[in-house]
Amino acid sequence: MPGLPSHLLCRKNRWFEYSLDQTYQAISAASVDDLWKKVVNLADVSWHPLLDSTNLPKGLVAKPGLIYRAVTRFGPIPIRLFVEHVRPHELLSIRILTLPGLQERVTYQIESTVCGSRVSYSVTLQGWLSPLIWSLIRPYAAKVASALAQAAEQTDLSSLSSKLKRSQSRCSDF
Repeated sequence: MPGLPSHLLCRKNRWFEYSLDQTYQAISAASVDDLWKKVVNLADVSWHPLLDSTNLPKGLVAKPGLIYRAVTRFGPIPIRLFVEHVRPHELLSIRILTLPGLQERVTYQIESTVCGSRVSYSVTLQGWLSPLIWSLIRPYAAKVASALAQAAEQTDLSSLSSKLKRSQSRCSDF
């Protein structure tokens, strides 16, 4: 069943190994390129339901090995993020380093489909703090894929409307 622990291991009634995996998907009318630009622009997380800001300069895109800081929307809780894997226009994998006893990995995957583009957002939590953190972030994690799709569509619409305004200003009706 999705969202349930992959495994739970008890050793001498003290240590617990706990793992959670969940994937959320959304279909977008935006192109794969527009979605990818939103995902790899790590300086602009205004669309993200969990992140408030990052310490990256504008224009810096995701590259493997990049480590940066972000602040959550839950309050001034700084976290470190490590870009693990990038497959251009397809996949971005980030490991989130927050607390001892918790490992988190998020993966953004973008695919072209017949009716638009599909955005997948996968979250993997491991460690004994996973159940607690999952109970806090689950409602927000569920919104990430749809928020990304909406933000890319808004960007696409705003660029289209600015192109239309420019073409209308050059056109003269008789």
